[in-house]
Amino acid sequence: MIRIAVANQKGGVGKTTTAINLATALAATGLSVLLIDLDPQGNASTGLGIARNDREYSSYDLLTNESSLVQCCVPTQIPGLDIIPATVDLSGAEIEMVDLEHRTHRLKAAMDGAPQDRWQVCLIDCPPSLGLLTLNALVATDQVLVPLQCEFFALEGLSQLLQTVERVQQRFNPGLSIIGVVLTMYDRRNRLTDQVSDDVRAVLGRLVFDTVIPRNVRLSEAPSHGMPALIYDHRCVGSEAYIALAREFITRMPRMEEEAA
Repeated sequence: MIRIAVANQKGGVGKTTTAINLATALAATGLSVLLIDLDPQGNASTGLGIARNDREYSSYDLLTNESSLVQCCVPTQIPGLDIIPATVDLSGAEIEMVDLEHRTHRLKAAMDGAPQDRWQVCLIDCPPSLGLLTLNALVATDQVLVPLQCEFFALEGLSQLLQTVERVQQRFNPGLSIIGVVLTMYDRRNRLTDQVSDDVRAVLGRLVFDTVIPRNVRLSEAPSHGMPALIYDHRCVGSEAYIALAREFITRMPRMEEEAA
């Protein structure tokens, strides 16, 4: 199972929207996908139509070793896509885990104990912070996908995230790498958008995905209907962008390329 953390400590960058729609697009290609909602706000769960009453087990139970990965997963309306939802209990998990043994490896232990042939890809929607929840995700995963909003302050947050990834590599997970940075909320009418895009590509080069996610009202509307934009309106420019991102994403996965060959 290939494990990818979708992370950015800055809120409002399209992180959850990216996690939901990329997971949906990957499932549409025939891959079996698991999405772990590690954000106490539970937006990924809501965006996939998982009602609060249907969240008997959650990522909180996973981190506290009260339930297994298989017990916590809930099937979604998307064939091939399961989710481990989040509940408000997760908001206190960071405080509770401080005194627990191996607190940075709780999620990794739970994922290592799961059947490895059930899902091919696992995406983890991280909270907008660099706390213990995000640290658990970075320790448990192979790579990091970074959604980056095309605005000036986002660049400052990116450097902080890159430093955190480097520290995790040195202390906990030497195999961790960044699969790529995806530019979100792209608006060609705004000159600052192009400037930020050019600056990021100049610094990170090929690490930045060619596909950009535009500002699109359909992407904003879809979660209120409990469905990904790819289901809500698969013809909108936002959905088409995420389909293109999924194609590019797959080409960056060496093991997938080997299987395809």
